[in-house]
Amino acid sequence: GVEEVLTPDEAYAAGWDYPPRQGWFGVIGPRVCPGCPSTATVWWALTCDGYTQEMLSDRQRDVIARIRAEPTSIMVEKP
Repeated sequence: GVEEVLTPDEAYAAGWDYPPRQGWFGVIGPRVCPGCPSTATVWWALTCDGYTQEMLSDRQRDVIARIRAEPTSIMVEKP
């Protein structure tokens, strides 16, 4: 649930585990922000807790849709 608007370099320097510096766009992985537990990720629910698509919350399904649409879904337009 944490959102920040950062460049890839700023995100990496702040401790965000996120593409393109770590992992790949469009792939559900153990991405975390600084201070966020990996156990709260969609990846954890699917991989470690054994959730199926039907068991996920609407919020988790929205996260999957955003990840699948990357990098377009995370681009911020400059004013």
